[in-house]
Amino acid sequence: MNDNARIIAGIHSVRAALKHGGEQVQRIWFDARRNDRRLGQLLSRARKLYVELISTDKAELDRLAQGGQHQGIVAQVKMAAALNERALDELLSNLEEAPFLLVLDGVQDPHNLGACLRTADAAGVHAVIAPKDRAVGLTPVACKVASGAAESVPFIQVTNLARTLRQLRDACNLWVVGLAGEAEQSLYDSDLRGPLVVVMGSEEKGLRRLVREQCDILVSLPMRGAVESLNVSVATGITLFEALRQRNS
Repeated sequence: MNDNARIIAGIHSVRAALKHGGEQVQRIWFDARRNDRRLGQLLSRARKLYVELISTDKAELDRLAQGGQHQGIVAQVKMAAALNERALDELLSNLEEAPFLLVLDGVQDPHNLGACLRTADAAGVHAVIAPKDRAVGLTPVACKVASGAAESVPFIQVTNLARTLRQLRDACNLWVVGLAGEAEQSLYDSDLRGPLVVVMGSEEKGLRRLVREQCDILVSLPMRGAVESLNVSVATGITLFEALRQRNS
């Protein structure tokens, strides 16, 4: 397997990869002795996309999946690639609805990045933006946790995050909302409709000063228990789905 490919296992993961077209799925191994309707449907879809199919046994699938639950199917897929600022400009110019973007300011944990990508996909976010430096990229772990969202949601890495936010706010007229624990205004009292950028801070330090200064408003999640803060991927999920609720109302 080359360095630009990774292995995914299981019916859900392979289905998600095939959903976005066969060009990213390089080959599929499957257990021909397994009589499973869902597996059969996936193989039929793969044949229509001209994906290479390899019949094998459970032992080989176990080896390829490296202990993961493969449900009789494993695929080799191209690694998702990060995009640049030019791709962001093209994306915004081609949108036919109000932009909905997520910015991750220095998230370090690939599990958190993968979870944020997965939530962003579910909430209908058009792109996830992160800095090139001092932040995790699309590692195999992040892509695995994303469960197909690394391929479906554009992941854009920028050189200067504060500058990008300033351009989104001033040149593109997007409303930039940052999440900060000390903010007095609650997320639920904020207007999240229209062209929107949601900005989440890193796991330990939160929003950096220069990024914070580019936010139109800072909001917080109301906390009623003894815990002072939430994991960034959990907080991202709450924030994005509140925005989705408002945008659909």
